[in-house]
Formats: sequence, structure tokens, C-alpha cells
Amino acid sequence: MVGDTIGDLIIRLKNAGAVSKATVSVPYSKLRKAVLNKLVAAGYIASVTEKGKQVQEKTLEVTLRYENGASRINGVKRVSKPGRRLYTKVADLHPVKFGKGHLILSTPAGILTNEEAKEQKVGGEQLFIIW
Repeated sequence: MVGDTIGDLIIRLKNAGAVSKATVSVPYSKLRKAVLNKLVAAGYIASVTEKGKQVQEKTLEVTLRYENGASRINGVKRVSKPGRRLYTKVADLHPVKFGKGHLILSTPAGILTNEEAKEQKVGGEQLFIIW
């Protein structure tokens, strides 16, 4: 049993990209699916599909994206952890890695990147940084 599901998810993606795997399988949850859909929209992964019928058997099959033989995910950093939640206001949102990365936030408007949160003028919990 994993206590930090988002931390487990991003490390699985980073490690799979480091060894050039085409796909990664992760346990299903609505939060994980929302985060993965946001990563598809941001261009870090190619696609996400659900596998299995029953809740205990459901998984998410993630197809990684590569450019010139290198993984699109160069690095990840977990910001808000189960022991220490970090929240941010809209005024405190800044570009990540000079605009080459994204901060993924959990907001009242759903899972958003830092640019989308600034456009919608909404703050929230900082989940992780990806570049």
C-alpha cells in the first residue's frame, strides 16, 4: 500500500522514461487519471487508457512521449507531501524553469497547470513540478 499516490505516479513515469519504456501501468484512481490527462494536454505523455472492469483490477496504461530518442519528462519534484501540504495564491504563481516546466495544482476548478490557474485566477495545492 502506497501512502503518497501522486509521488508514486510521477516517480513511475520518470523511471520508465529513464529506461526508455514505451508504456507504464499504474493503479486506477480518479485523481491519478485527472493528473495524467493534464500531463497529456501539457505534452509530457502521449496517451492514457483504462484497463480492467472491476475496481480492484482497474489500471491506467500510460504511453510515454519521446522526442529525438529522449523522454519528454526530464525531471519531477514533489512539492506538497502527505506530511506537509503546500498551498499557493494566484499572485504567487511564477513560471517554472523559465517557462520550460509546469507546476501542477489541485484547485477548486480541478487539476490545472500554473498557466491555466493564472488565467482562471484560482490558487490551490501545489502537487508537483515537472520539466
